[in-house]
Amino acid sequence: MFEHHKKPLLSRKEFIHRQLRYTGFSLIVLIFSIGIGTGGYHFWGQLAWVDAFLNASMILTGMGPVDHLNTTAGKLFAAFYALFSGISFLTFVAVLFAPIYHRFLHRLHLNIEGDDGSD
Repeated sequence: MFEHHKKPLLSRKEFIHRQLRYTGFSLIVLIFSIGIGTGGYHFWGQLAWVDAFLNASMILTGMGPVDHLNTTAGKLFAAFYALFSGISFLTFVAVLFAPIYHRFLHRLHLNIEGDDGSD
């Protein structure tokens, strides 16, 4: 996963490789989440594919629904998808920025350990 705090900082090339892996995983989470939303809005909300994709994207990013749903199944799906979307989006962002955050903290820790306190 990530290197121990006592190990040296990864090289820039290794860091970029790690960031690309985490970005890929984040995109898989995002595509999976939009796929669930698009399918649900299409089948249970009886929306056209483009409208279903628009609603799924808007809910996933926290902007809110675009189209009004008339079916009970569609409304129930929208409620559960909204709950799922909150967790999914946070997961997407956390995984995407985890390597950057870790590198920042690791570099900060190495700087603190390297300071001998002789100011």
